[in-house]
Parts: sequence; C-alpha cells; structure tokens
Amino acid sequence: MAVPGPACTPGDTSWFTHDRFGLFIHWGLYSLGARHEWLQSHEKMTTEQYRSYFKRFDPDLYDPRTWARMASRAGMKYFVVTTKHHDGFCLWDSKLTDYKTTATPCGKDLIAPMVDAFREENMKVGFYHSLLDWHHPEYTLDWAHPMRDDREYAAADSSRKWDTYVSYLHGQVEELMTRFGTVDILWFDFSFPERDGFPGKGREQWRGDELIRLVRTHQPNIILNDRLQIDQDVKTPEQFMPREWVKVNGRPVVWEACHTFGGSWGYCRDERNWKSVEQLIGLLIESVSKGGNLLLNVGPTGRGEFDERTMERLEGIGEWVKRHGRSIYGCTQAPSDYIPPKGCLFTFNPEKNVLYLHVMSWPFRQLHLDGLGGKVEYAQLLNDASEVGMIQKEIRPEDADHMGEARDADLLTLELPVEKPRVAVPVIELFLK
Repeated sequence: MAVPGPACTPGDTSWFTHDRFGLFIHWGLYSLGARHEWLQSHEKMTTEQYRSYFKRFDPDLYDPRTWARMASRAGMKYFVVTTKHHDGFCLWDSKLTDYKTTATPCGKDLIAPMVDAFREENMKVGFYHSLLDWHHPEYTLDWAHPMRDDREYAAADSSRKWDTYVSYLHGQVEELMTRFGTVDILWFDFSFPERDGFPGKGREQWRGDELIRLVRTHQPNIILNDRLQIDQDVKTPEQFMPREWVKVNGRPVVWEACHTFGGSWGYCRDERNWKSVEQLIGLLIESVSKGGNLLLNVGPTGRGEFDERTMERLEGIGEWVKRHGRSIYGCTQAPSDYIPPKGCLFTFNPEKNVLYLHVMSWPFRQLHLDGLGGKVEYAQLLNDASEVGMIQKEIRPEDADHMGEARDADLLTLELPVEKPRVAVPVIELFLK
C-alpha cells in the first residue's frame, strides 16, 4: 500500500507537511483605505495621494500577543506576514528606506514584536516580501503599476535604474534574513509575463538565482516558494482548490493553498462575501486530503485589530480543530486504494496507520466504504470518541431480504446515529489492522 509523497526539497519542509495549517497576515497602509490591498493600483493613485495613509498610520490597538493567541487557538502552527506589499511600505525599521512604520505616527517596528509573540505560542515564523514596489523611484512600469497610464511618468521610465531597485530589493531581503533570528518561510510575490503592452518581470529581472543564494546563505533551512519563477520548496495555488495533489513533471510536490476569508487580502470594511466557518474548515480538510497545506489570510484593521468577523471564524475553526486536529496534523492524502464515498473526504496518518473519514454531508444511518471490508479494527467518532458500529460480512443476493441488500466481502458499512454530531464537520476515526 503505497502512500504518495513529494521529493526532498532544498529547505526543511518536514515540519511544514506535518503542521498543515498557517495564518497569512496582510497589513499595511491599505488597511486605512479599507477597500482592497491593491487600491493604489486599482484607483491609479499617485504617490502623493497614497501618502495620506502614510501620514495617518497609527495602529494604537496593535497587540501581537492577542493575534498569536487567537491563531494558536484556531489550530494554526505557523504564520506569514507581509513585511512589504506591492505599495513598498515596510513594517520593519529598514535602514534602506524612510517608507516604513517608524517614520509614521506609529513610530515602531511592527515585525520584531510580532515575531516574538508568535514564537511564544510555539509557532513558526514566515515573511511575505513583495518583489514589486510601486513607491521606489527606480522601479519600472508594468501592467500593475499605479502610474501605468500616466504619460509623463512613462516618459521617464527609460532613465530609471532597474539595477538600483533590484539591489535595494536584495538588500531588504538580507535585512529580513539577518535581524529576526530563525526565519522558517520566505514567501516572495510575484513574477508575471508580458501583459497589456508592458514587459514581464521574472527570474532574470529579479536576479532570482542570486537572491536565493543570498537567502540560503543566512537561512539554509528556510522554505521558499516558487514565485521567483524558480522551483524551490513549495507551490502556492492562490484562491482556488487544486483538483488533485499538485504535481510537477508528474511527481507530487509540497504545496499550500492560500485563501482569504472574503475576496480581499487586506482589511476590507464593506466586503460581504465572507466564507462560513464550515466552508473554511472544508478548505482545510480538502487541502490535507490532497497532500497540501492551508494558509488562511487575515487583514487586520488600521488600528491593529482582527475585526469581529475574523474573530468569529477563528474561534469556530478552533472549536473544530480542538476535537479533530488528529485528522489534520501529521496527515496526508490517503493511499489510492482507499476511495471515500460521495460527500466525504479521507485524510491518512501513515505513522499511526489511521484513516480519517470527514463526512461533509451527513447520511441516514449507514455509510458504505468499498474496499475496506476486513481492514478496519475499530471505528469511532473523533469529536467524543464514541464507538461507531461496523458491518463487515458478506451477504449473497439469495440471502438478502427486505431489511437489507447483498454485500461484497470487501465492503465495510458504518452504522451512524441518525442525528448528525453537533460539530461543523463530523470525522470518523478508522484504526486499520
């Protein structure tokens, strides 16, 4: 019985493929605009227009210990925070720019206390860093730049010193790799092809191979994503769920789906398309059932808090994970021999030889598992460890009556309570022989 698995990666992904669930944090000047983290680009705002947020950035209610405790109670094991998003604003006290939190009314480095707070909760540390930078004067125009339609700005593009910007990019990454202790993840964002008449930016433009060498010189075990257009440790499908385990050249790879509560990554006050607790738990289960992780994003407010919608969902997820974490941590895709019934998903713990059946749609009384007859020693509901009855005997067609039906020897039937357990997604723990 072969259990699928990815090849070794340059960084240490052993903890990552065990922990499965992380917190993404998008936070910056756009939190004050409260209408999308790309608002500067979407609204084609000039640097001076966007500076109105810089002048007023003062998250006086910021308490990273509260953030870390909430994430930990939700069952998250690592976090990734935007050190710099595409607008170029830095959340740490970079020596290479004045466009940073310490130069705003906030007056503080926000990354250092965040790192300390999450480490206190035994969570791994991750940094997101944008390759784009709409604020830097030497960053050239592309399809996403806020000034892409400004003729005067475009006319000066040929005189911009791209190498100066890339050296700045590398310099800031080196700061992040040397000033905060062990960094477990570095999440670059992003490369793109030619579009709308503008050239693309990728591996060559970012000097990606050189940048990776720099990072691994300081943090040899770090996990890197693929958004420099160079495959490294993890693939990062965004805002969709892959149909199956993500593969490269036919081989399963380490992967992580990144998702938002609603449609925006940054704080969006008026957004009304938020996912329910049940949907979010479903994303986590489905990711693990396909051998992947889930990185779930929070956009804190301009005052430095998680809003009530976020807190409600984190608490709901935490209540489920508290009783069902065994079906997530250390688990992966089940062997191909085991096919879940309709409306269900399997995860599998290969070390414990335990199969977890997540019942996304609760059936009436019985659940039939083909191919598992004679292979399960014991079954129980995971939320309360109550036994689940099993029928594993063959019934020939001539012996079936109006109270049942014929059964093959390899069929396992679980006898369920009529009433669905009072949890978002019930899980049945199947201890294999």
